[in-house]
Amino acid sequence: MLRRLSTARHLKHPCSVLTLTPRPVTGTAAGLGISRSAAMSTFTLPGSHTRVNSTADLSKDELLAFPAFKVWTSTLQRSLARQSSPEHEFHGDPYVLRTIDIQAVDRFGGSRLGFVKLKADVSNGRGESLPGSLFLRGGSVGMLLIIQPDDIPASQEKGKWAILTIQPRIPAGSLAFAEIPAGMLDDHGTFAGGAAKEIQEETGLLVQESDLIDMTALALQSMPQRSDNDEDLQKAVYPSPGGSDEFIPLFLCQKRMPQKDIEELQGKLTGERDHGEKITLKVVPLQNLWKEGLRDGKTLAAWALYQGLLQEGKI
Repeated sequence: MLRRLSTARHLKHPCSVLTLTPRPVTGTAAGLGISRSAAMSTFTLPGSHTRVNSTADLSKDELLAFPAFKVWTSTLQRSLARQSSPEHEFHGDPYVLRTIDIQAVDRFGGSRLGFVKLKADVSNGRGESLPGSLFLRGGSVGMLLIIQPDDIPASQEKGKWAILTIQPRIPAGSLAFAEIPAGMLDDHGTFAGGAAKEIQEETGLLVQESDLIDMTALALQSMPQRSDNDEDLQKAVYPSPGGSDEFIPLFLCQKRMPQKDIEELQGKLTGERDHGEKITLKVVPLQNLWKEGLRDGKTLAAWALYQGLLQEGKI
């Protein structure tokens, strides 16, 4: 399900100058099927010298209020600020976010801002640029849902099952893509609350927030003590950092139930059909999850986190 995330840190927006720059129509934006407008608005990103060139159908206020844009710009600016340390690799000639060109937008339901395609100019004094083409979509949540027959010991790994969803994923060219339950959050959701809601919507199982373990946050606690030069990124995995800002906290939920109830989940049709979801559940032995979901990055990441935390006695 596609829903927006709202864990952005709030940014202050001092006054800035807004101008209109005529620009010829250049056709349809890359892959989104949305025509670029004939004029673009230009303004300075609050609190910086970064120039933003936005399409005329995306206002300054709407862009600055977009959670994904706020999270991305604030995260990037914090990382760029670390170049001030003499120990930083780029300290001698630091990179600067100079311009942001909004190329296209996609809206949910025809009105609510959903995705933004942009290009950022991040360069240093010598004119060396870093790749900056970006599909801005914000964060999601993924859930490793493990079920276990209630007639075997809870500590026994053998006999555990994992739930996969099989559904069309048009960007992957697939009508039957296997992955763990996942989805984007509502504007006012929390990570854990969104995960619990997605589990119910995609599997029909009721889960409380207290039943969930944030595996990404737990794994980060096992990392060596942070240094001043460590970047302050989201407590999540980044499935495609070369082209998208998407980050995914991965949660674990383990449930015990009668074997009969587990069998009834196999092949169950779920999802919000009025939102275009066509989901079929697939219950697989936990030890085979890495093979059954090998094409999906978040599934493999969840499997690796589970195995690592299990070995360290954290779960």
